[in-house]
Amino acid sequence: MSSVLPPAKFFVNRGIVSSRTDLYNLLRPLLKQTVTYRYVRGHDVVSHGTGWVERIVLDHPEVSTYFTPLSICLNIDSFEHLEFDTRPDQLLVYTLVQGDERVVLEFAPIGSDEREPPLPRQLEFDTSGFVQMELLGLDREDA
Repeated sequence: MSSVLPPAKFFVNRGIVSSRTDLYNLLRPLLKQTVTYRYVRGHDVVSHGTGWVERIVLDHPEVSTYFTPLSICLNIDSFEHLEFDTRPDQLLVYTLVQGDERVVLEFAPIGSDEREPPLPRQLEFDTSGFVQMELLGLDREDA
């Protein structure tokens, strides 16, 4: 009698995954991207915003998952499973689920022309108002 391992699951454009490795691999394209998030409890939207995905962690139970406009950290162990679906513009919608709580993540619609579909991009920091200064030490003769 031989034991046959079941074939690995596969998904095309949508699915529900609960494997920690699958969750990590599906969320990895969000790293260093700007996303919108909606936090839903039951049927009510509790909070929403736009933030930068700074970290995605696995095997670090001491690290919390958090969503702020400045930074998002996703700990795979904070969620039971991930539901994903493909939008008509070919970007994914990610729904992280824990009990009756859900966080829906999508690439942020940041663009100057609202008629064109927005492309994911990094947040920009305007440095035009800053001056770079170089401090030189005293020469031995000046000391």
